[in-house]
Amino acid sequence: MTRLENRIDQGTGREPADIVLKGGRFFDLVTGDLVESDIAICGDRIVGTCESYQGRTEIDITGRIVVPGFIDTHLHIESSLVTPHEFDRCVLPYGVTTVICDPHEIANVLGTEGIQFFLDSARETIMDIRVQLSSCVPATHLETSGAALPIEKLLPFRSHEKVIGLAEFMNFPGVIHKDPICLAKLEAFQDGHIDGHAPLLRGLDLNGYLSTGIRTDHECTTAEEALEKIRKGMHILVREGSVSKDLHALMPILTERLSPFLALCTDDRNPLDIAEQGHLDYMIREAIAQGVEPLAIYRAASISAARAFGLRDRGLVAPGWRADLVVVDSLESCKAQMVFSAGRRVDDALFATRKPIAPVGLNSVKAGHVNAADFGVPYAENETSVIGVLPGKIITEHRRFHLPAKGNQAGVDLGRDIIKVAVIERHGINGNHANGFVQGFGLKKGAIASTVGHDSHNICVVGVNEDDMALASNRLGQIKGGFVVVEDGKVTGEIALPVAGLMSLEPYESVRDTLHHLREAAFALGSTLQEPFLQLAFLPLPVIPHLKISDMGLVDVDKFALIG
Repeated sequence: MTRLENRIDQGTGREPADIVLKGGRFFDLVTGDLVESDIAICGDRIVGTCESYQGRTEIDITGRIVVPGFIDTHLHIESSLVTPHEFDRCVLPYGVTTVICDPHEIANVLGTEGIQFFLDSARETIMDIRVQLSSCVPATHLETSGAALPIEKLLPFRSHEKVIGLAEFMNFPGVIHKDPICLAKLEAFQDGHIDGHAPLLRGLDLNGYLSTGIRTDHECTTAEEALEKIRKGMHILVREGSVSKDLHALMPILTERLSPFLALCTDDRNPLDIAEQGHLDYMIREAIAQGVEPLAIYRAASISAARAFGLRDRGLVAPGWRADLVVVDSLESCKAQMVFSAGRRVDDALFATRKPIAPVGLNSVKAGHVNAADFGVPYAENETSVIGVLPGKIITEHRRFHLPAKGNQAGVDLGRDIIKVAVIERHGINGNHANGFVQGFGLKKGAIASTVGHDSHNICVVGVNEDDMALASNRLGQIKGGFVVVEDGKVTGEIALPVAGLMSLEPYESVRDTLHHLREAAFALGSTLQEPFLQLAFLPLPVIPHLKISDMGLVDVDKFALIG
């Protein structure tokens, strides 16, 4: 008997269903009703609702509500600091049954080897991991990445069963100014999904950007910006991660009317935050607590997300749809009591069926030894450029200050929370080293260093004194990448991330516990940031102030707040 024949027989009740959830209600995302109903499952599909069914396996869910599995529409699994297999085990129990990831971070370190690692992993995970092909490797010629991915290297992956399309197109100045490399990638994916990345882009420049077929954006930080982009045909991905927190700012657009054009994403949460708050379930709870209609937020978490990315088989509790289901205690609390992924009940035994994938990039940290003297910045009579951190955002500000002199060197100014920052090339390509200053970390002593440094993932280190900065940077080479905290000449916290200098080989529980200790070690230095390590990771990004792209030219370095 064929698979379709089995579905028909079980859906019509001629044969017992494989699994029947009995005694509960499901949330109808079409009408907004809570419907009392059995839910019959055959294989990986729902085959019956709104009727009574018999099943080979029957599960009593009396008093509970079934909702479609949640879809995280944009994230970089590497930034969660665990491998795809551990991410699967960590996040799926929270009801996230599909994720759309961009392996942009590992691709910037390892190139096609990193993308292949993710595609191989996606074939084994229980959750459905879909991959967008990284569009901007390197992200900018102003940094040194470990790899480059022109269109010729992306095309062999295009037909892979797990590939959706082209990942976030971050080089929006390149799009606006018709850079040939950008246009070649956009042309190749005109018949597929093209994901956007356009913070602060408005008006005519936004129109030009969207005319290339880009359809989604996760970088809106105000409701006004999001509404303009929705009016111009974009699907807005509301983001709430460990660093970028836009949910509250975008709540005015989280309405039933606009929900078909909205989806949810984390753009990365680490295992510690997941343990303390949750994942997409946290966004749902918080939105409802702040007055958002449950129908609007649950649509954004599932059916609207699926439609935005062409996943036509999921997002509703209805016959013929993929059996990605979350059984919750109530819509308001969104606490997952049980989760089904493609009709399989999620438990430890299910995770044990996965085939392991060999790690890659275990020797990717190739930076040379550094000394305290390498972190000097010559004193200037005029104002010195300082990167201004904005807590809860990955965008930063370009600030200028008169800094104190320390001999012929510019010194830190703890009274104004200005400390040193440096980026050290770690891919073994050119050995570049750039120094500068940053405001907003709150450190009073010590140093923090990381090999997670978006987007090129060189070593980034902040500190109050050069000796501690050198010790922290050198220690990263010894542990093959990760995060290091140094206080008064001693390492007080560290986590090894040897997979491309981005991901741990340990279980997510171990990573979670180590991150807790690291956070405490950073707080002991005086850090005022809730997520100092992830904020550090985004510090090397080039930052564009509130200017029209057409005012900037393709590359105008003077208008970028950069280090190196």
